[in-house]
Amino acid sequence: MSATPTLTERAGALFHRYANPGRFLRLGVKLQPWLTWPALILSLTGLVWGLFFSPADWQQGDSVRIMYVHVPCAWLASSGYFALAVCSVLSLVWRHPLADLAAVEIGPVGACITATCLATGSLWGKPMWGTWWVWDARLTSVLVLFFLYLGHIALIRAFDDPQRGYRAAAILALAGAVDLPIIKFSVQWWNTLHQPDSIGLRGAPTMSHAMLWPLLVCTLGFTLGFAAIVVARLRAGVMESRIRSLLSGQHRGEPSPADGTPVGEYAA
Repeated sequence: MSATPTLTERAGALFHRYANPGRFLRLGVKLQPWLTWPALILSLTGLVWGLFFSPADWQQGDSVRIMYVHVPCAWLASSGYFALAVCSVLSLVWRHPLADLAAVEIGPVGACITATCLATGSLWGKPMWGTWWVWDARLTSVLVLFFLYLGHIALIRAFDDPQRGYRAAAILALAGAVDLPIIKFSVQWWNTLHQPDSIGLRGAPTMSHAMLWPLLVCTLGFTLGFAAIVVARLRAGVMESRIRSLLSGQHRGEPSPADGTPVGEYAA
């Protein structure tokens, strides 16, 4: 009589069902246009709405329009790193091969988004604070997040054995996740120049709805765009891994898929 599988074993079986790269490639082909086109439409709509038709702020004037890029990028900088940490858990606990490839592809996209967040924050800070940069708690913690992204990108590619790079980068991603609550709560924990969050779960937004709606549209569009880029990069990464496995199998004299035999870990 077989033992009842534990919750961890059931979760592992579920995750490994979607670890098959061939299944992911088929899903990715169907999913890509449903991410890309809504991302383009929503992002362009939100940016045009926010930059040209939303009202100026009574204190900050037209400089507040930078938030239609800055705020979505700030959200995605933290969300992207959270996704990186989730991939690290899947990699370390369940040895999920697709999670390792996803971590490889999320890192550069997250680093670019975080760099854009820092750059637009500096542009916004200059007219408001009179300087491009201050060592404010939130700004500093986001800068640390940017360096964590760069460290993850470098570490995951630093070893000749890819598995060693995956494991080392996964540990770094999990250790660096402690920065996420610091970013979120820095304006409550310390006296900072950065303004408090205008949108929260516990209360009504503190900004005008005429500014809130284009901001939400931009955020949704940027989020779908982030997902579309990661899926496109991951599809390319999976195909590259399958080609490497095929070439490696041919070098060892193993049968090729033309003979009806899958080659390598990434065969469908």
